[in-house]
Amino acid sequence: MTTVHRIDQIETFTSGASVFVRITTDTGLRGIGESTAFAFPLAVVAVVDAMRPSLIGADAFETTRIWMRAYRALGWRGITLGGAISAIDQALWDIRGRHYEEPVWQLLGGRTREAVRAMKVIATGTVDEVARSARDGQSEGYTAIKVLLHQHEHHTMSHAQRISDLVDRMAAVREATGNEMDIGVELHRNMQPGNSIALIRELAQFRPLFVEDPIPPDSALSFGEVSAKSDMPMAAGERNTTIYEFREYVEKAGVSFIRPDIGIAGGFTHGMKICALAEAHHQGIIPHCVPSGPVATMAHVHLGMAVSNWEVQEHVDQNVEPHQSMVDRLPPVIDGYLHPFDAPGLGMELRDDHFTDSTVAVFPLSPDLTRDGSVALR
Repeated sequence: MTTVHRIDQIETFTSGASVFVRITTDTGLRGIGESTAFAFPLAVVAVVDAMRPSLIGADAFETTRIWMRAYRALGWRGITLGGAISAIDQALWDIRGRHYEEPVWQLLGGRTREAVRAMKVIATGTVDEVARSARDGQSEGYTAIKVLLHQHEHHTMSHAQRISDLVDRMAAVREATGNEMDIGVELHRNMQPGNSIALIRELAQFRPLFVEDPIPPDSALSFGEVSAKSDMPMAAGERNTTIYEFREYVEKAGVSFIRPDIGIAGGFTHGMKICALAEAHHQGIIPHCVPSGPVATMAHVHLGMAVSNWEVQEHVDQNVEPHQSMVDRLPPVIDGYLHPFDAPGLGMELRDDHFTDSTVAVFPLSPDLTRDGSVALR
């Protein structure tokens, strides 16, 4: 008979934009997870605090039941709730792996690949700086990079000037890396359907792997209009939190890749469902992993090991502070590929000493403005 591990303690830890959850069972097992609802981390803490009394005493292995209780109880939705549920769910799967002494990816169905290909998100800047960052990524062994093509200053340019500068940037990146590099183009929700379509048609000559979020994610139907007029693979979904939202993008938005984030889209329990939904439509997974901390990054790696339609995982260097101090070891990147640890669960532990004096990120409301002073898209 399987030992029942009941939830005995739920702790939260904050640092920067990350919220970590650690769950301890009455049998002494511990698991960790991370919310990536980075804009309002303390709101996520408040949600976890509110959920705690209802979860104490629950069977830690009943991940789906716990997920549904948390999501359906009040009929609430959104990224803050998704962040809390996601961190709790990751921690519960970590506990399950520690019980069975197996990595999480093994419990999700076993490996579908040897390692997860990483897509380095290169630094922004001038055209020359962006091209240099692209070359640096290639020299580090990455076979895929993502460039945040649209930058703050583009909102103050004329239409022709903006299109010309964006095309020049893409040309410089492709010239710097050659055709061996897969390049993802991030437009970061900064354009309207009409001018994004005009840009995408000019970018096609550089053969990007995908174009991401050319318009705000307010409407799957509007996104579908852009996709229908663009001969390029499209990617979207980083702000979606459930299969119900992803269904609309999968079926109506004309995407080739969807972008779930394990730190807001329901952890492992719900993430597997989202990936299966995309697989049924022959769509790939390119998860949203920035600004993930080390725990969410590793959780993505485990999910990517088990999901057959995982294309590539965006990545930024974790070997920096405060990430280095958050956990006992960091997700390793070897020749451009992310590898899970050969250890039960996620294979990581939080370092409590880091959180005794860590600060929480506060993001001011300072949107970009257009030339007439109105708030720009984002």
